[in-house]
Amino acid sequence: MLVSCSYVCLLFAWLLLILAISRPVWFGEPTKVTPSGRDLLIALDLSGSMQVTDMTLNGQTANRLDAAKSVLSDFIQERRGDRIGIIVFGTKAYLQAPLSFDTKTINQLVQETQIGFAGEQTAIGDAIGLGIKRLEDRPSDQKVLILMTDGAHTAGRVQPLQAAAFAATQNVRVHTIGIGADSMIVQGFFGPKAVNPSSDLDETLLRNIAAQTGGEYFRAKSTDELRAIYQTLDALEPTPSEDIWQRPLTSLFHWLGLGSLAFLALALLASNALSFNRKGLTDLTKRSQS
Repeated sequence: MLVSCSYVCLLFAWLLLILAISRPVWFGEPTKVTPSGRDLLIALDLSGSMQVTDMTLNGQTANRLDAAKSVLSDFIQERRGDRIGIIVFGTKAYLQAPLSFDTKTINQLVQETQIGFAGEQTAIGDAIGLGIKRLEDRPSDQKVLILMTDGAHTAGRVQPLQAAAFAATQNVRVHTIGIGADSMIVQGFFGPKAVNPSSDLDETLLRNIAAQTGGEYFRAKSTDELRAIYQTLDALEPTPSEDIWQRPLTSLFHWLGLGSLAFLALALLASNALSFNRKGLTDLTKRSQS
């Protein structure tokens, strides 16, 4: 009985492993998405200065990146119908998430970003250039880049104003956001003193970038102001388009893998029990012979 049980469990473990390797997926119920026709890229600064704790979040002191991620989470979830992508930049610029209707995954990728992922400096021009490249094949009236930074251009091969001029020729509208408080109290040698933590913010550059591309410049000195800015951006008129249907896909790999391991464990238990019974039977036989 135990022998057959062990073989059956091994068989099921093998079959489930084969199925898991084939990477099957479960198709969920189809859902309707009404695309706005807009492709919206968000360029998020991850340079070292984003760790300055001059913002508040839920009544607690927070750094600039945590405040930005909290506001972006609400903004992204409300952009159902837009294709959204994420660019992160520091010393270099990288595509964190390609344009997609999957706002849940986009939001998750935003929350996983950390200060320093892209380097400690600020490559504003490279971030704009990467945004242009990712939007180049899209219709001319649907290209939007939101660039959020707390500093000045200090790295990269592309100059920001050159990138902005090229963005204008490609009909990419760039909205810029300067984030960071204009005053905070720090502990100095002679006691507390007020300083401007945003003294490195190049507002003139950000205004010029927005002006060149037909966008707007916003200044966020607090989390509430940043949230209000994204509410303003959220009010941009969408371009109507036809409805599309999406079916969420769920990978079954992990469940089948766990099932295979469970049957393998049962097979081992049955094998150990069989060995124990045989040993006990052998010992009993030896005793009866003696």
